Amino acid sequence: KSMVKILTLVLAALALAPASAFLPATQRLRRTSYGLRQSSAAQHAGFRLVGGQSRALSAGTRRAAQVTTSMAAKDFKVGIVGATGAVGEEILGVLKNRNFPVSSVVAFASERSAGKKIDTPMGELEVQKFTLEAARECDVVFLAVDGDFAGDWAEKLAADGGPYVIDNSSKFRYDDRVPLVIPEINPETIKKNRLIANPNCTTAIALMALWPLFKAFGIKRCIMSTYQAASGAGAPGMNELKDGVAAFTKGESVENDIFVHPLPFNVIPHIDKFMDNGYTKEEMKVTWETRKIMDAPDMPISCTAVRIPTLRAHAEAITIETDKPCPPEEARKLLAKAPGVRVADDTGSNVYPMPLTASTEYDVEVGRIRQSEVFGDHGLDLFVCGDQLLRGAALNAVLVAEKALEVS
Repeated sequence: KSMVKILTLVLAALALAPASAFLPATQRLRRTSYGLRQSSAAQHAGFRLVGGQSRALSAGTRRAAQVTTSMAAKDFKVGIVGATGAVGEEILGVLKNRNFPVSSVVAFASERSAGKKIDTPMGELEVQKFTLEAARECDVVFLAVDGDFAGDWAEKLAADGGPYVIDNSSKFRYDDRVPLVIPEINPETIKKNRLIANPNCTTAIALMALWPLFKAFGIKRCIMSTYQAASGAGAPGMNELKDGVAAFTKGESVENDIFVHPLPFNVIPHIDKFMDNGYTKEEMKVTWETRKIMDAPDMPISCTAVRIPTLRAHAEAITIETDKPCPPEEARKLLAKAPGVRVADDTGSNVYPMPLTASTEYDVEVGRIRQSEVFGDHGLDLFVCGDQLLRGAALNAVLVAEKALEVS
């Protein structure tokens, strides 16, 4: 009963919070991380897509990262398939906040949605029916839809000098012909194909911390446990969590459709399907994608992926064994200099990475950096948090587009 009373008070406080607190992250505050570009006034043409509206958990300050910005030589026509889903909406906001040089933005959808007006971070836009011909008129097309759609259309869109196509699904991540890109790590692979895969959110967040350590000390093996927010299942997953918490506080039955078990006040060590080796596909994605992005095909990696009842921002506990001695103070200095990383590691002041502080942020938080009791001076333990919808999806996709189109 006391728990129910507490939760009721929390929900009441949320109800009294300003409406801006629940706007998508990209509509609530201006990010300075990675810098902001100056561009000519953009005319924004219509669009829309699949899914519901994303909602941010909390606001925060922004740290300016060490990335130089400049005027682009031209403005670009941008297409988004999936603009009203959680990731698509965040892509729109990142484009706006980074002053991406846009001549027009087109939101593509099915015929039944064509002509509808939607509110976006770039103002009101009109949905256009998706056709191959119309989408190929764009300079870059973001796919924020499922793998089936990507499988049907991505290669056709990119063929014969078509637009750059940045696919957020898993459809092409393991295709040797298609680069899988985190721009801070392997930007040289971008020009290999006009179709580019965006990595799994968990992988993208982890590698922002692991890459600087890999370059400096080498990594023999990696063990990871992930604590993944409801946002990993998109807007429907976040809505199911919020609805479930509300039902629980009223003493009602908690329904689950998106997750395999009710998520409120629970953790679920099951994301995606189980495979023959006992791992889930989500866990194996971390292994496969880390090896491909870091060009370390034989690195032993073991991951356990757990869904937890937070709205957005994934957390990861990571242990590495290194080739060279890896003093924690040296690791901390390296990470403090790395673009897209913010060191949050002052245990004396109770400062460490958390979903509450990582949500809506561009930078990945890294902390709890310490020598491993298992691997000694050749090992580190660390804790990482990053916004799944931004660093794990939308921000990475836009950074890929900037590199592909040479917007620097």
